[in-house]
Amino acid sequence: MVGSAAGRHRSPHRGSSVEFAEYREYVAGDDTRRLDWKAYARSDRYYIKEFEADTNLRAYFIVDTSGSMQFSHGESMTRIDYAKQIAASLAYLTVDQGDAAGLSLCHEKLHLEIPPRRRASHLQQIFHTLNDIEPKGNTGLVGAMHDVAEKIPQRALVVVLSDFFCDMEAFSEALQHLRYRKHDVALFHLLDRQEIDFHFERPHRFVDMEDDTSIVAEPSLIADEYIQAMKAFLADIRTRAYDTNSSYNLITTDRPYEDILRDFLIDRLSKKGGKA
Repeated sequence: MVGSAAGRHRSPHRGSSVEFAEYREYVAGDDTRRLDWKAYARSDRYYIKEFEADTNLRAYFIVDTSGSMQFSHGESMTRIDYAKQIAASLAYLTVDQGDAAGLSLCHEKLHLEIPPRRRASHLQQIFHTLNDIEPKGNTGLVGAMHDVAEKIPQRALVVVLSDFFCDMEAFSEALQHLRYRKHDVALFHLLDRQEIDFHFERPHRFVDMEDDTSIVAEPSLIADEYIQAMKAFLADIRTRAYDTNSSYNLITTDRPYEDILRDFLIDRLSKKGGKA
């Protein structure tokens, strides 16, 4: 990622930092100030020195704080608590390696932003802000994604943590906006296992946690239709992520979050050739 301060990870861009990368033969138009005259004396050929451009990563975490993020079933962690753990852990790793972390919290009436910085005191501000989250109301996710796309001037890693219960066309436009601005996008789709499996044995009252509307239903009568709708929903989001070259991570909140972090970081390292 492109930044203005040296972090501990490598950038694929060549530059003029102090760490040498490799030699290559001089071609017309190269900056002659970068010629290595010692190499010329040894080989009687002109070579240019190239260096690794060590730049800092900017990671921005968008956390959906709408009412539905408070959902949990049984002993599973709520979506919002899971999102807090993921965001806090990744923010810590980001700042610990000398890079910058920022945060955006969003529901329909709140859009709180903490700009990316790399100081330890800034990390504490992120932790305190995450700890004080009280999910409520409808989601403001789409607006937050557009705001981040516009406000971050340089390419960044944008991590979005949500259940993605929002208008899919509007979400897709926000996703395309982030990618148009050259940001690297990672989606963490947080769902409870019960929402996917839909194992209910008796009539239930199902309540919308964002607008408090409710409906009483016999699960056995709607289970097949519900499961098909859920599969279509997941396939739709996965396709939209694929079409924009965004990372998509479906997560059930009964999984240890440490496993999710490990898998995510290993996947990023493998895709970047071992470079964080």
